[in-house]
Amino acid sequence: MESILSQTKKSLLKLRNLIFRIRRLDREALASVYLRGSGIEIGALSSPLKVPSSAKVRYLDRMSVADLRKQYPEVKSYPLRVDIIDDGETLGAIVNNSQDFVIANHFLEHCQDPIRTVVNFIRVLNDGGIMFISLPDKRYMFDKKREVTSFDHLVRDHDEGPEQSRIEHLRDWVINVEQIRDEEQIQHKVDELSKKGYSLHYHVWTQREMFFFFDQMKDRFRLPLEILLFMKHEAEVIFIIKKQAP
Repeated sequence: MESILSQTKKSLLKLRNLIFRIRRLDREALASVYLRGSGIEIGALSSPLKVPSSAKVRYLDRMSVADLRKQYPEVKSYPLRVDIIDDGETLGAIVNNSQDFVIANHFLEHCQDPIRTVVNFIRVLNDGGIMFISLPDKRYMFDKKREVTSFDHLVRDHDEGPEQSRIEHLRDWVINVEQIRDEEQIQHKVDELSKKGYSLHYHVWTQREMFFFFDQMKDRFRLPLEILLFMKHEAEVIFIIKKQAP
């Protein structure tokens, strides 16, 4: 009897541990399931995604390592790697249908035109290729006082050009993140950020708006994408999205 009870306890313990691991699914675990072949990671800085040995990654950023260290002093002491210097929104250096995956963790919110960015992710992916994207939920970030970015706003920026609303986004950041209230100081800070070209969060979402964004990208822009996984993970939401074959 003790032997049976002991085996049962061990089985229950294994089951409990398995459930715990499933609940703690994170970026690395998902990467081990979905990423194979060769691809790119955009804007990894000091936190590149750990991928399985079956995946080979080239790292793309808008600046050289030296310039990144100047722009972001907080990562000065961390190892950085940049294989391709390019605009992560346009991916002009990446050939069509050439990548098995695109990794973009906490990148899309920095893009002035997220619609154009996702269109280019799809462009460079092979059929069946994977987008591994994570986004911060503004409710758990320094963005929590900011209004969510509507899809209509993103469409307008895409159709008419994002420069029309750039100053609006900078003011929103200065007022609701940096908590500056004096109009003269607000304008001074906006001018400073604009001149420096600092990469801040232009757009903010909760998980609801994030899902709606990708759903609309499929329906409204006729992009051949399929959301394979949509998962909240601590303060971020992770998407695994597949480029469907024609």
